[in-house]
Amino acid sequence: MKENGYGTWENNNAWETQGLRQTEEEHERQELKAARSHFSKLGGMFILGTIVIVAVQTLVSYLAFFLRPEWLMDGDISMILSMAPMYLIGMPVLVLLVRTVPADKVERHPIRAGKFIVAAIMCMGALYLGNIIGVIFTTIIGMLKGGIVQNHLANITQSCSLWTILIATVVCAPIVEEYVFRKLIVDRTVRYGQGTAVVLSGLMFALFHGNLNQFIYAFALGLILAFLYVKTGNLKITIAIHMVVNFMGGVVSTAVIRMFDLDEYLALAQDMDISSMVAFVNENMAGMLAYGALMIFVLANLIAGLVLFIVCLAKRRFSFAAGQVAIPRGKRFRTVILNLGMLLYIIFWIANIIYQLFV
Repeated sequence: MKENGYGTWENNNAWETQGLRQTEEEHERQELKAARSHFSKLGGMFILGTIVIVAVQTLVSYLAFFLRPEWLMDGDISMILSMAPMYLIGMPVLVLLVRTVPADKVERHPIRAGKFIVAAIMCMGALYLGNIIGVIFTTIIGMLKGGIVQNHLANITQSCSLWTILIATVVCAPIVEEYVFRKLIVDRTVRYGQGTAVVLSGLMFALFHGNLNQFIYAFALGLILAFLYVKTGNLKITIAIHMVVNFMGGVVSTAVIRMFDLDEYLALAQDMDISSMVAFVNENMAGMLAYGALMIFVLANLIAGLVLFIVCLAKRRFSFAAGQVAIPRGKRFRTVILNLGMLLYIIFWIANIIYQLFV
């Protein structure tokens, strides 16, 4: 090889470039390893908290069964026995566990009233559309297995007073769930990008509901609420919208349905008993008008929510900022999901959802 200044410089530059590339690759490997460990710890704390929640709920249920079995026949008491151990013992333990995982502060930004209303309409639309899809899936599964897929939450709420439903689903649930599944998760994952934080928040929130009936709409709702939180950093906004959604989907819907016996009317319609149908309508005019108004409201929200979603997509309103630590696209699923903690959390709840389908 001919020795000259240029040749020596080129060789040195090649070695430096290769060394720099190796250093960058090693740095990326270390970052991905640290990220995977971070997500694993987050999932691990959630599965530990979940185990505590299930344990205290089961313990209270068994104690009631042996000491006061008549309580389990009362819808209000059953709801309290299910919710109280979770909110008073299980969730506080879960929060303490998750808070051991390092977090970042989400920047606060104001939101205009118009955007708040748009977000609320989209959430309502997501609720109703997701619920319809969930009913279709569970109906098909029920036909395949030769029996009805039970919606245990609906079964409990049907026998509860509206006040119990209001306190449990409109007051307690939105406050606790938004803190746990929005703030705790997003604050601990936003460093890896807003998109990652939003999807993980929606997924873990949906899985926690533990049944297919709620999974689909909870996932869609969770995505929108998580998006709002990463963009505003204001948990009060997501809590308020969550309260509105649960009020309409839980309290108002239940109150309207209880105004008349829809199953009786459908049976009369199936039998083509015109005179009985007319008598039924005359006796239950107020309830049927309220039910009709509710159906119009649901349809309007479905259409408005879908239109607004399409408009936001067209105008690229759903943009996600990159995080402090970038996870390459081809490695995101493996880093975020394929780790011990997250896999345990996901497998636990998927198994629970499958169990709920066939009991």
